[in-house]
Amino acid sequence: MPLFDDWPERYRRWFATPIGALVKRFELELLLELLQPRPGDRLLDAGCGSGIFTAPLIVRGAAVVGVDQSLPMLRHAVGSLPAAHFAPVAADLRALPFADGRFDHCVSVTALEFVAEGRRAVAELFRVTRPGGRIVVATLNRLGPWAARRTAAARADAGSVFRQAHFRSPDELAALAPVAGEVRSAIHFPRECDPARAETLERAGAARGLATGAFVVASWRKP
Repeated sequence: MPLFDDWPERYRRWFATPIGALVKRFELELLLELLQPRPGDRLLDAGCGSGIFTAPLIVRGAAVVGVDQSLPMLRHAVGSLPAAHFAPVAADLRALPFADGRFDHCVSVTALEFVAEGRRAVAELFRVTRPGGRIVVATLNRLGPWAARRTAAARADAGSVFRQAHFRSPDELAALAPVAGEVRSAIHFPRECDPARAETLERAGAARGLATGAFVVASWRKP
């Protein structure tokens, strides 16, 4: 069974909490800043899951193909996204079933943690992106406390999906691509933080350009 078949409802509940809503807001701000989707763009969301981060791309006028290995996740995405702007595809990130240059831009959010062959997956994203298009990949940051917490919890839980996770640092993420790019992090507050204080910590961490935020995003432009 794919790792996240039973997670759609968990994701919904988490992002509905006060701190989860802030996490989603700050992650989305950084993703959209680096991806810059425009009306009419053809986008690939690689590892789209239940469509939480796909919906804002569609709102901005993009036509999105969502790839995931989990059929329950894809079914949830289909049920929550407009059919005219979203096409689901069950596939492996390491072997995407699309022609070269098929998409204007590609984005992948918290999926690469579960791909050991990260360089191969990123190479596939580059392959299916048109020249001049952007490839934006976000993962949990190995240097951040959230990944450390996931790793520690997984050691105590034999059934945890995070036992199979490959957390990467900003430098490690950047090194997966064949070209230089921009790498930034977000979520500079702990999970238990008071939401009112979390916003202050986030703005301060972003202003200082800290590389230790829980969420790390790399952005590359295909030559």
